[in-house]
Amino acid sequence: MRKLDRYILGKFLSTFFFSILLLTVISTVIDLSERTDDFARSGLSAAEIVRQYYFGFVPYIMALLFPLFVFISVIFFTSKMANRSEFIAILASGVSLRRILLPYWVGGIFLGGLLWLGNRELIPVANGIRAAFDLKYLRSPVMNSGASNAYYMRVDSFSYCGMRYYDTVSRSGGSFFLETVRDNRLTYNLRADNIVWDTARKAWRLNGVVERRIDSLGETVAYTPELHRSFPFRPGDLRRDDFVQSRLTTRELRRLLELEKLRGSETVKDLMMEDAKRDATPVAVVILTLIGAILACRRIRGGSGVHLALGIIICCIFILTDRFSTIFSTKGDLNPYLAAWVPNAVFATLTAWLYRTAPK
Repeated sequence: MRKLDRYILGKFLSTFFFSILLLTVISTVIDLSERTDDFARSGLSAAEIVRQYYFGFVPYIMALLFPLFVFISVIFFTSKMANRSEFIAILASGVSLRRILLPYWVGGIFLGGLLWLGNRELIPVANGIRAAFDLKYLRSPVMNSGASNAYYMRVDSFSYCGMRYYDTVSRSGGSFFLETVRDNRLTYNLRADNIVWDTARKAWRLNGVVERRIDSLGETVAYTPELHRSFPFRPGDLRRDDFVQSRLTTRELRRLLELEKLRGSETVKDLMMEDAKRDATPVAVVILTLIGAILACRRIRGGSGVHLALGIIICCIFILTDRFSTIFSTKGDLNPYLAAWVPNAVFATLTAWLYRTAPK
């Protein structure tokens, strides 16, 4: 890399890391002021709060706003350079806009790679720390009671089961059923008043069981007061966890995704969206870097203020595009992997148009 490349890349990285650290400090102070009463009720010392909560909160907030602060940082320092006529001098010396963008490519790929690695390993660990603290100290007793609504899942290739409710504290559920369907015909039906996890036997205990077996000869009905059965799910699999997607590493997330697909779970789309965004968001960092560089390298009337205003507008459009695609995926029929890449496709097209119309 030439001296000019090192100069632009140094400006890029120093501006970004300064702004993201400043944002982290401000976010931490705001979060601390809002949770002071909760921290006081927890009875923990300041060191324990930092270790058990803020060690997870800080990486979470940094990853959340990482792409947008890359974009704002690029616009800020590039606009300053443009106002000092540095880009006019560079272009006048015979350096093309394409060559000027090289350090932006390098910086964007470097920061996108950092976010990609963080999303796979570091951020899930931080989310696990934050989630554990939230569930233990900040949730209300009602929310921590463990009672959950109806569950339905696929047991194997032919069988489906469900229950009206499940309590994670007592590890018991009510109105359990199991059905086996072969060749579009019901061949087995089981009903139980309740289902309880038997820790000693490592199996489920069903109480008040009525079994119906249906074949070509007719129907056989049998009643059993108590029955032990093994199913391909355990109490931990029935715990509804709002943080489960964000606190799993990518390898664990994909393993859970395959399991939930087999079960026919309603959370499959959410898991697929989380998996897709872990790859799509780092690419968005590169795209936003190029957009910011192309926009801000022009010297215009109004200077940095106009550039920052344009940057904020583009950030809002990016967030809206991302939210709309996510909603259409999780609540509609749009494929989650396609939905995660829709904002990137839209803004990559915008990047190409801005580059074609930019003075070179």
